[in-house]
Amino acid sequence: MMTRITGQYVRQNTTDEQVQAFIPYPLPPRDPPLQLNAKIQALLHEAEQALIRLDLAGDMVPSLDWFLYAFVRKEAVLSSQIEGTQATLVDLIAFEAQPAHTVPNQDVEEVCNYITALTYAREQLSSPTGLPLSNRLLNETHKRLMAGVRGANKLPGEMRRSQNWIGGTRPGNAMYVPPPPQILHDVMGDFERYFHADDDLHPLLRAGLLHVQFETIHPYLDGNGRLGRLLVSLLLEHWGLLKKPLLYLSLYFKRYQTLYYQHLNIARTDGDWERWLIFFLEGVITVANEATQCARSLFALVGEDRIRLMAHQHVHIAALRLFELLPRHPLITVASGIALIHATKPTVGRAVDILMDAGILVETSGRKRDRIFSYQRYIDVLRQEVD
Repeated sequence: MMTRITGQYVRQNTTDEQVQAFIPYPLPPRDPPLQLNAKIQALLHEAEQALIRLDLAGDMVPSLDWFLYAFVRKEAVLSSQIEGTQATLVDLIAFEAQPAHTVPNQDVEEVCNYITALTYAREQLSSPTGLPLSNRLLNETHKRLMAGVRGANKLPGEMRRSQNWIGGTRPGNAMYVPPPPQILHDVMGDFERYFHADDDLHPLLRAGLLHVQFETIHPYLDGNGRLGRLLVSLLLEHWGLLKKPLLYLSLYFKRYQTLYYQHLNIARTDGDWERWLIFFLEGVITVANEATQCARSLFALVGEDRIRLMAHQHVHIAALRLFELLPRHPLITVASGIALIHATKPTVGRAVDILMDAGILVETSGRKRDRIFSYQRYIDVLRQEVD
């Protein structure tokens, strides 16, 4: 097994005790440099091809917008679930189907914040006047990630000014103690410089390294795991590996959560970055292939349902307009349908009846008033790996 010194320990005084805090060396790994063996090279090539296929799957759909809706929400739910959030994809969709003034429960709000944070960061990076890939962008993204949820009192948008730890009840019995707060400016400066370093490593490998380094530094009092996984999505898009954030890598990290944490730890303690990169690339390949299949399944389902609806003897334009919006609004009410297609209540009611009769919508609330209708087969495809 590769052994490499990845940093140094320093004594850090906390309120009641002294602890050994870890300060990682800057990226890329050195002494020795990364050993890109045949296995890593083969996995890297396979991962590149899997991402190309995923991009093509996104290109073939009539509207990439509704695939983004689905895939970004899957990543948000899965990343939040890793941190113990109980909200499901259906919980999120159900909340988004409610009137604008509806207040979400705390778990759903955390997922909504993830979507808001990712949307903000992508907009900044794509705008000529937006923030560049930087620590400032991370701070602003973190502020949106933590707004109004658990941890909102732990300096949202600001790097910590006190010592944190991972595992245990205090720094003295923790599994891991990140760098002391007084040197965060230096280590995060090195971290930021690696975003823009002249490095021959493939961007996919650099993204994997940066994720581990971010989790090792743990620069915030809360939300580090979610922001570190969000960073991977940003880097894959910003560095041109994907045109849009269609890869929900948190599915793999959640599926193999124990291994995920073990590999993060081994990279730090033993310097075995190679083993982490193998795990990371295998995750990219697995999820990219599954996401491609999901995209194809959703595309086929919507196409089949469109044909079925067009063949319905009572089909009219309102039903067709409502159908085209269902992938972004797979749970609707008559009231939300009125807002979506700007039609009268009777017209939307008839459209819903036609969509139900065509086997596209299903009534799921069991109520006589304010009934909820679900594009159930579409939701079932999406939720297979999530709930």
